[in-house]
Amino acid sequence: MSAEARVYTKTGDTGQTGLLYGGRVSKNNPHTEAYGMTDEAVSAMGLARALSEDAEIKAILKQLQREMFTVGAELATHPDHYDTYRQHFSPVTSEMVTHWEETIDRLLAAAPLPPVFILPGASGASAAMDMARCMARTAERRVVALDEIGSLTNPEILRYLNRVGDLLFVLARYQDRDLPLEKVTGDQD
Repeated sequence: MSAEARVYTKTGDTGQTGLLYGGRVSKNNPHTEAYGMTDEAVSAMGLARALSEDAEIKAILKQLQREMFTVGAELATHPDHYDTYRQHFSPVTSEMVTHWEETIDRLLAAAPLPPVFILPGASGASAAMDMARCMARTAERRVVALDEIGSLTNPEILRYLNRVGDLLFVLARYQDRDLPLEKVTGDQD
């Protein structure tokens, strides 16, 4: 096997990792924590997409996954290299946030939330979306930590991740919109 085909580089064996466009940091660095959580959320969204049979939900999740990769890249860029990042990628924008707000409103109009506590797990797909939501919320908290140390280059990321969490909650409920209320509340398994 050629060296180019290997997955392992051994450069992280001492607990360090490289940021996009330069710089090595601890794998416990706030940047690593933030983009690592976005990666976890993307994976959970992939599970949800694989489990859902709803074409609209699959399309929304796929778009979210692609955007979250961009969020991860932005978070993996040290502020000193942010101009280089912007030469190659588009940062998170307020328009992205607005788009998801409109999607949330549209989904809620089609399937209003039940007026009771919802216990995640009514379906495999919605459970995966709820997992992704929790991971997006953790990523949001990690981004707050970046902001608190002055390393957040784009405050729109906070708004975006907050809205992603909202969207995933609504999307999970939309996934289960045709299930009996007892199934959604966990009173019937």
